[in-house]
Amino acid sequence: MGVHQEPKPQRSLRERWLPHPVLTVVLVLLWMLLLNNFSIGGLVMGVLLALIITRVTSNFWPERPPVKSWRKAFSYLGLVAWDVVVANLEVSRLILFRPASQLRTRWVTVPLELCSPEAITVLAGTITMTPGTVSCDLSADGRSLLVHCLDAQDAEETVRQMKGRYETRLKEIFP
Repeated sequence: MGVHQEPKPQRSLRERWLPHPVLTVVLVLLWMLLLNNFSIGGLVMGVLLALIITRVTSNFWPERPPVKSWRKAFSYLGLVAWDVVVANLEVSRLILFRPASQLRTRWVTVPLELCSPEAITVLAGTITMTPGTVSCDLSADGRSLLVHCLDAQDAEETVRQMKGRYETRLKEIFP
């Protein structure tokens, strides 16, 4: 006796060839930035690559992650961009002017309140993109993130900053 499965709804032509329009645009923009030179040929190649990549990977993205507030998402992007610039300056200062023996490197465990895999991924990526910190592991139950810090005097304060600055905002963006 077979298991009854619901038939998959037919996807429109646009959904088949352009399953993730935002990702397609982002990939084209990244391609053009990597080229560092605008040409029609480069743009056509970027569009073709973006269409192929999104089409080939569309089965790995069965549904788009829901976003509660796009305004807050863009605000978050601005915050992260600012933090990356500031952290680059701080890490440069540490490397140039502080002996390695005086760095307070440590591992911290960040307990997570986030449940959405997309939100956890964004948090881990944000921590890794910010110079001086690297997300290294997610616990098997998905409830904590292991982070290595280049220079952190107080582990508890470092965790509080990550949760307050990033996780709180991500809870407002993702359900």
